[in-house]
Amino acid sequence: MYVKMKLHLVLFVIVVFGLIGAPEISFADDGSTAEKVDVRVMSYNIHAGIGSDGVYDTERIAQVIEDSGAEVVALQEVDVHWGARSNYDDILADLAEQLDMHSFFAPIYDMDSYLEGDPRRQFGVAILSKFPIVQATNHDITRLSTQNATPEPAPAPGFAEAIINVKGALVPFYSTHLDYRGDPTVRIMQVDDMLNIFDEQEGEKVLLGDMNATPDATELAPLFDRFTDAWSVVSDEPGNTYSALSPSKRIDYIFASDSIEVKHAEVIETLASDHLAVVADLTLNRGENGHIIEGSE
Repeated sequence: MYVKMKLHLVLFVIVVFGLIGAPEISFADDGSTAEKVDVRVMSYNIHAGIGSDGVYDTERIAQVIEDSGAEVVALQEVDVHWGARSNYDDILADLAEQLDMHSFFAPIYDMDSYLEGDPRRQFGVAILSKFPIVQATNHDITRLSTQNATPEPAPAPGFAEAIINVKGALVPFYSTHLDYRGDPTVRIMQVDDMLNIFDEQEGEKVLLGDMNATPDATELAPLFDRFTDAWSVVSDEPGNTYSALSPSKRIDYIFASDSIEVKHAEVIETLASDHLAVVADLTLNRGENGHIIEGSE
C-alpha cells in the first residue's frame, strides 16, 4: 500500500511545504476528468557527445535537442568526468546549461578518479526537462558490467525515474539503456526488473531509451504488451535509429501508457551521435490516470 501511494505522498509533501498550490482535479459533466496536457519528448543515445565523424562536440547535441522542441529528453551514454574521450567534462551539466533545462543523472558506473582530488568518473543515463523535476530515483536493474573482467548478472544502478510536473500533471518519465550483447538473457532480466518497478508506481508513465533490440525481439514483447509504442501508432515506416550513418534497425523507443494519446512521432536525422534521436508528441491526462496540480500552466 505504501508503494502504491508513492505519488500521493510526493504531492502531499509538496503541498505541505508550500512549493505549489493544493491539488485539484477537474471533472467533466459525466464525472470523468478530461483536461489534457501536451508534451514533446525525446529519446537520444548521445554516444558520450561523439558524433559519427568521431568528433566530440556537445554543442551539436544541444542544437539537435533545441531544434527538435523536445521538452523532456531521455539521454543514454552520458559521461560525467568519465575520461579523455569527452575531455573529462560533465556532459549533463553542460547540456542543461546550454538548454536551460532541469536535469537528473543516474550513473551506471561511479568510479574513483584517476588523480586524487578530481571528481569521480561516472557514466550512465539522464533526463533533461523544461518542467520541474519533483522527485528522482536511480533504480537498480540487472546488468552485466563492462568494467569487470569476469562479470556476472547482478543488480546495478542506471535506470532513471524522474517524476515531472508537466503543466500540472505529475508523471514519471524513465530513461533506460539495455544490454547490448547479442544474447538476450540479460535484456530479458532487465525488462522484468523494469516491469516490477513500474508496478510500484501508479498512474501514467513514459518509458524512453535505447533497448538494443528490434521490435520483433522476444525480450521486448512485455513492453509492447504493457505500453503503447509511439512510433508504430503514427507510422508504417521502419523508424530505424541505428546507425546514424546507415540506419538499418530500430532500437531506440518511446513507450507510453495506453491512456496517453500519441499525436506525432519522428526520427531526427543527425550525425551528432552514432544514434538518431526519436521524438514524439504526447497528450497526458491531468488527473485521469495521474495527478493534477492547481494553477500550473
